[in-house]
Amino acid sequence: MNKDEKRRALAEYKRYQKEAFLASLPMPAELFRELFDYLDEQLGEMGCQHNLRLTEDFLQEHNCDTEAVLEWLRDNGGGCDCEVLGNIEEKFVN
Repeated sequence: MNKDEKRRALAEYKRYQKEAFLASLPMPAELFRELFDYLDEQLGEMGCQHNLRLTEDFLQEHNCDTEAVLEWLRDNGGGCDCEVLGNIEEKFVN
C-alpha cells in the first residue's frame, strides 16, 4: 500500500468512526452542544458536585429521555458534570 492509499484508508476509517459515533447519540448533536455550553457556564459559577445533577436538570428541561442519555454519558466517560464537559465534549471536536 503506498502513501496515498494509506492516507485514503485512514481518512475512510476516521469517517466511519465519526459516523458510528454520531449514530450512537441518544439525542441530537446540536442539543449536546447546548448541554456543553450550559455546563460550561454553570460549572464556572458553582463548580462540579461530582454528580450529574446539572446534566439531568438540562435534559429534563429539554424533554429528553433522561435515563437513556445519562446511561450513554456514563458509558462514554461522563460520570459527573465536569466529566461530561471534559470527556464527552472532546469527542464532538474530533
